[in-house]
Amino acid sequence: MGLEYIYAALLLHELKKPVEEETIKKVLEAAGATPDPARAKVLVESLSEVNIEEVLKQAVSAPVAAPATAAKAEEEKPKEEKKKEEKKKEEEEAALAGLSALFG
Repeated sequence: MGLEYIYAALLLHELKKPVEEETIKKVLEAAGATPDPARAKVLVESLSEVNIEEVLKQAVSAPVAAPATAAKAEEEKPKEEKKKEEKKKEEEEAALAGLSALFG
């Protein structure tokens, strides 16, 4: 199912409007989409047993793992790899300097 149907249902819920086939179709049409009646019907049937407010509260309170920082990843690299990267950077800088001399 397309996310636009889910977003339409969330928008209707937020505005305290009924999440029904017709209202979902109207939201999608207002957004410039061509609604599929079958998808709208399936969504409404799927959400009929769901407490949207409770699901949203659970989603907001769910802990999210913090992404690994680049500095931490850099610390974990072996020293040999760091030396290779530094040498490669120096070579690239020298090549760029040579190009700028040709065209500069």
